[in-house]
Amino acid sequence: MKVMKSISKEEIRQLLKRIYGMLENNGRAVVLAVLILAAAVLILSGRPGTFDLYTAGTSNDAAVYLIGRTTDAEETMAAVEAGRMPRGTPVRRLSGDVEIDGVKYVKVDIGDALTGAGQDVYAPYAVLYMREENLAASPEDIVRETEVYVRTPVTIYAEAEGPAIASFAPKGTCLKVTGFDSIDENGYVNKYKVEYQDGDEIAEGYVYGKYMTDTQEKADAVFNDNGIYDKVKKENYSMNLYGGKASHLDYYPYEKPVIEGNEFLTDARAMYLNCVSATHPDKYIKIIEKTDCNAVVVDIKDGVLAFDAETAKEISPTSYKNAYTTAEEYGEGIEKLKESGVYLIGRIVVFNDPLYAKDHPEDCIKYNGSTYWPSAFSRDVWEYNVRLAIEAIEKYGFNEIQFDYVRFPENSYTMSQSGAKFRNKYGEEKGQAIQNFCFYAADQIHEAGAYISVDVFGECAYGYMTAYGQYWPAISNIVDAISAMPYTDHTGGEGAWTDPYKTMYNWGKRAKKRQDFLDDPAVARTWITGYDTPYWAPTENYGEKELRAQIKGLEDAGLTGGFIPWNVTNNLGKYKQYKKIWNIQE
Repeated sequence: MKVMKSISKEEIRQLLKRIYGMLENNGRAVVLAVLILAAAVLILSGRPGTFDLYTAGTSNDAAVYLIGRTTDAEETMAAVEAGRMPRGTPVRRLSGDVEIDGVKYVKVDIGDALTGAGQDVYAPYAVLYMREENLAASPEDIVRETEVYVRTPVTIYAEAEGPAIASFAPKGTCLKVTGFDSIDENGYVNKYKVEYQDGDEIAEGYVYGKYMTDTQEKADAVFNDNGIYDKVKKENYSMNLYGGKASHLDYYPYEKPVIEGNEFLTDARAMYLNCVSATHPDKYIKIIEKTDCNAVVVDIKDGVLAFDAETAKEISPTSYKNAYTTAEEYGEGIEKLKESGVYLIGRIVVFNDPLYAKDHPEDCIKYNGSTYWPSAFSRDVWEYNVRLAIEAIEKYGFNEIQFDYVRFPENSYTMSQSGAKFRNKYGEEKGQAIQNFCFYAADQIHEAGAYISVDVFGECAYGYMTAYGQYWPAISNIVDAISAMPYTDHTGGEGAWTDPYKTMYNWGKRAKKRQDFLDDPAVARTWITGYDTPYWAPTENYGEKELRAQIKGLEDAGLTGGFIPWNVTNNLGKYKQYKKIWNIQE
């Protein structure tokens, strides 16, 4: 039996219009006939005028059944699953409920929402039914889960929308469900409203449904369907670096988003501009216009704020007072860059922030009496930086946010040995805190309409958890682009800067191996050396030849996501010296 097409509101309006016309021209007899005909159509189609039920349940979809007579001699009634329908789909209840083996089935009109078997294969005399337990009278009652279990460590949000953090739930936590915010077209919950333990009190917050599962067993299990866990558990350093274990991180596959109206740049030939140059970009735009440079990384925060952000005014007054310029002046420079046609990336230094530290020593690592470095364990620091990123996206239309210094201090090994206070409220390992920040930041930046990249030390491609908490596959699994910093005077040993191709190729092979752990890694967009080397006593002049050698070394190693020359002062003469490196090579 085929499902008949629904009668639309417009069709009903047109029918009533015809009836009123007949009333004026032909009298009551004709009107009565038309009304009877209209009623007959509605009755024969089996449809009341509005949807009165919604598909519901404890999973994202529910079964739809065909009920009819079997082919055996007894011709008993039977229910056969014909397909499934997303949770939350509106349906119309029809007369003719059926009970089979103690289960009540409700006859429904589902319109065109059925998935699974095609409508043309419905058996003769069969009609469409759903279990009564899979129907709800209102959209608010369609989610029937009473508990969910944390498969991936998850931020608990204070509100259904926005970056405000209430708490954190580690893997394996059971959370009581008290509501939800919305479901998608496939019936999956976006965020569950849940109860959690807040000290001696029970509080409510929100968690993303994509990080939840439906049983304790699934939540506790180590995900290894893609074999990544077998690889990472073998990657260890020769001694404890106090960063944690790579095998304690999450490698569940997450599909990279596609944001409407914002095409992600997979092959960036980028220029870096600090906040001064970004505010006065005219001379740099001339280089951009004469080359194939297609992206610009501009500072939003690095030591000081590039502009007097409202977020800082509220949270870090010292940062606000010391901002380089006004939001208006900064915006004028950003607008010029956007008009040049480049893909715009805003850079935010996260956990190395002495101005925020001055305002909030309670959020900082305490070591030898000093509190200069905000801790990556501190959720207040997370929220401040992500709120700052969202403000920049909304004000200036950044395509992407690049977070730098997403780590603990470089001397975290010594700090850990010496008993530094890291403000570790939730008992995380350092690597877990860094990955959990990436989860939080990625979710919020994506919702704001931009992509996310994270800068990492070149060392984290070497196959172990670093003392400062960076592990390549754990970050690449979450973000859209990963930007390592294998500068030739930092990587490859003494004199490595004299052979930029070999240094970058050897490092690139290591990074490519980490990338290949994942089915859907981030784009590897690499920082390259754009200054004379070594930086502490330059002996090698880095011009076009040396930069091209680095780029070729990366590409030959299999890292084809693009490059960003690092030149902290944005020396215009140096940019002119190697400007041809931005051109596409034939």
